[in-house]
Amino acid sequence: LHGSGVSPPGTISQNETHTGVIISNTRGTCAIAHFDVPDNGNTEFFINLQDNLHLDSAYGGFCVFAQVADDASFKVVDAIAAAVKAKGKVVLHSVSVE
Repeated sequence: LHGSGVSPPGTISQNETHTGVIISNTRGTCAIAHFDVPDNGNTEFFINLQDNLHLDSAYGGFCVFAQVADDASFKVVDAIAAAVKAKGKVVLHSVSVE
C-alpha cells in the first residue's frame, strides 16, 4: 500500500536505512518511498503487504520507520489492500472495516 499526503517542513535529507538499527522490509512494516535516488524521500510511504527483503538494499534501501501494531491493525491494512485490488489502481478515500 502506498500513501502520500501532508508535507512535513523541509525534506528528508538522508536515507537512514543503513544507520543505527536496520529494520527489514517485512510484512507490516512502513517505509519511506523514494525514487532511485535514496536521499530524496519526503511525504510518501508504503506498507509492506508481504516480506520485501530486497528493498533493504535496492536503490540505497527503503528506510523502515514504523510497523503495523497488532492483529486488529492488520485487519484494517488487509481490508484496504483488498479494496485496492478489487477496484484496480485507484485513489481510495475511505474503507469500512467490520
